[in-house]
Amino acid sequence: MSLLNKKINSSDTYFVEVVLPLALPKTLTYRVPSNLQDNLAIGKRVVVPFRSKQFYTGLIVDIHTQAPTDYESKYLVEILDNKPLINNIQLLLWKWLSSYYLSTLGEIMNAALPASFKLTGESAIILNKEAVYDKAELTDDEFLLVDALEIQPTLRISDAQRILQKTGLIPIVNALITKHIVFMAEDVVEKVKPLMKKYVRLNPIYEQPDLRKNLFQTLEKAPKQLDILLLFLQLKQHQAAISQQELVSKANVSISTFKSLLDKDIFQIYEKKISRLDGVDEDVDLINQLSEKQENVVDNINEKFKEKQVVLLHGVTASGKTHVFIKLMESYLQSNKQVLYLLPEIALTTQIINRLRKIFGQKIGVYHSKFNDQEKAEIWHKVLDGSYQIVIGVRSAVFLPFSKLGLVIVDEEHEPSYKQYDPAPRYHARDTAIYLAHLHQAKTLLGSATPSLESYHHAQMGKYGLVTLLERHGNIQLPQITAVSITEEMQKKTMQEHFTARLVDEITNRLHKKEQVILFQNRRGYVPVLICKTCAHTPKCVYCDVSLTYHKSTGMLHCHYCGYRKPMIQQCVVCASTYIEQKGFGTEKIAEDLSYIFPDARIARLDQDSTRKKHAFKNIIQDFETHQIDILVGTQMVTKGLDFANVTLIGVINADTLLRFPDFRAFERSFQMLTQVSGRAGRREKIGQVLIQTHSPEHPIIKAVIEQDYATFYANEEAERKSFHYPPFCRMIRIVMKHKDVGVLNIAANELAKKIRNYLDKAVLGPEFPLITKIKNYYIKTIILKIPLDKSVIKVKQMLQQQITDFYEQKVNRSVVVQVDVDPY
Repeated sequence: MSLLNKKINSSDTYFVEVVLPLALPKTLTYRVPSNLQDNLAIGKRVVVPFRSKQFYTGLIVDIHTQAPTDYESKYLVEILDNKPLINNIQLLLWKWLSSYYLSTLGEIMNAALPASFKLTGESAIILNKEAVYDKAELTDDEFLLVDALEIQPTLRISDAQRILQKTGLIPIVNALITKHIVFMAEDVVEKVKPLMKKYVRLNPIYEQPDLRKNLFQTLEKAPKQLDILLLFLQLKQHQAAISQQELVSKANVSISTFKSLLDKDIFQIYEKKISRLDGVDEDVDLINQLSEKQENVVDNINEKFKEKQVVLLHGVTASGKTHVFIKLMESYLQSNKQVLYLLPEIALTTQIINRLRKIFGQKIGVYHSKFNDQEKAEIWHKVLDGSYQIVIGVRSAVFLPFSKLGLVIVDEEHEPSYKQYDPAPRYHARDTAIYLAHLHQAKTLLGSATPSLESYHHAQMGKYGLVTLLERHGNIQLPQITAVSITEEMQKKTMQEHFTARLVDEITNRLHKKEQVILFQNRRGYVPVLICKTCAHTPKCVYCDVSLTYHKSTGMLHCHYCGYRKPMIQQCVVCASTYIEQKGFGTEKIAEDLSYIFPDARIARLDQDSTRKKHAFKNIIQDFETHQIDILVGTQMVTKGLDFANVTLIGVINADTLLRFPDFRAFERSFQMLTQVSGRAGRREKIGQVLIQTHSPEHPIIKAVIEQDYATFYANEEAERKSFHYPPFCRMIRIVMKHKDVGVLNIAANELAKKIRNYLDKAVLGPEFPLITKIKNYYIKTIILKIPLDKSVIKVKQMLQQQITDFYEQKVNRSVVVQVDVDPY
């Protein structure tokens, strides 16, 4: 009997279903003490006992009066929240994610809640409220400790030591545990603490004119202190609160001079709770006037929304999709609805947030992984109480507690970054956002210049609405794209390092005109592979089956999979040869080579290595926008929707590394990435140019990018997928199996594949070793399920879960890791 909407009756005995942040296959049932029943609500956090003498923080997902029949439920200890932390729609989303992606609710709870909402622990002693005992039978120390616990039911070890005035507590506590009077547990401590800032005020006695006059006369002998006082009084005329930091900074004095005024009790310090989030002082601005075509697009989207819940906006790069999004946001805000605006990368939020805050002011919140735990918790509460009407975020923003969601925008919907791979839940944020909007009866707008094959297929089949915007805003011309043959230039010996003569000439021309350049190379580091010219040995990671990448900035060889590092080798460890050859090149090497060819150019990198610090994205982008950088070298980060007014040249250093990747999506990803990076050029009045360096200038994908012909690309790729039975003409599930012993893994993988093949026959591919056979000391095998569209995916998932359960019932298989990834690519 669920009590979602039923009033609690104090005469009944209640039980709660609790999700713990663990990968448990089901919820746990706990009994509710009568004194906590009035505070019960679904979505609140509770402290519950789990395992022997341990406490965990869980989340209530159901309330009922049915006691478990197979075991005696334990009592929950405490309810932590005054109001629910998550709402009913979020719980429905969690349950859908659990069912669709074959994840546990505990794994979803871990992914959804900021770490600050999961509590930490400190060793503590807790009184068992159900215990029956006679104090007369206790020793003196036991009596004192129990007496203290009756007043304060939870005591930290340090507090108990202070009460008993001794450090040897373990025998005393163990005796009380044996008598079932206390638990030795983890004292639950909230991580979220308000951020306090110090402010300055004048001692109230100096509000009296006579005393203030005497104060001025006293401070004449201390002119710096008098200057601080005068500055304070001046600032006080214009602002209500003056922080200590601001006053000391503006007075340009040492902190010791300021403290002299505190010591004399002229100034007093008080603390005030402040937001951890960056504020903005910019005034709200009006949206730029939409063009006639953009107005028509907005009208068409609204018309499509009358028939479809999801609309795909296919707009070429620089067509002004963001302006269309803003116009739609305005209309939903006027209807008092919330808007979720998803972006694939943190880098994009930096540019977008600055634009949107000029229009919507403080109605906007931002949510991504670069925020610390405290900041994430604050954003969560602001969404929960409705302070934020617009949220801009990356994939994890789908978990926020929206209550009046009206519109979800998924920008660059084709991006692989929307897919979560590890850890579970392995969800796709685009698909999750569509279901989230469905739960709220809201609309979803997908936007891209290069839509994913699945989304475009759904639009062609009528499942989604389709609106196109195939011209750039303001009649700006699309960039001129040219393929440059690396092979020909190598034969002519006109290459300079990794740059063709054509690219070097164009960069020189742009630098002379004070224009900017972006160079794209989808590999970070300095050199991807080192090889001994004598014996052909290649240094590899000791934990993974991959070559180590040399990073010149650290002087180390790095594994990009597990983080292992070792010093750069000077001679081969096998044959002791000093002839070590460097193969390939990453962004670090490109930037260094550029500095030799263009010594006066200001060069920067935008990759994972250069953006590890919290504000690194923002700083690099701002420097590039303000033309403090001439040439920006980057990985796929530079392809994702960035808008720079003065960029007129894009150089793709080597397109072949994209085309040759062993994946059925390789051509789709290549077309999308090359088209997107090309779209960064010529976004204002200057015509952009794109040079694609390749050994295969006649490749069909290169030609499609040059002709900017998405329709032909889609038709060819769709025919290929249909012929070989790949999505969107089937559903895929990938099963990844791992073990440290390759022999054990082979036997286990063959066994599981055989059982699944009994149900799906030829739809089961593998088990096979993937391209990288070992990561972090675990060997890997994969099983691919290609499920026909006419077969029930729900039944397949149910079968799969049962087979995995049966698999783990065999003791020999329990050390094998099995991970299920639904819609893996």
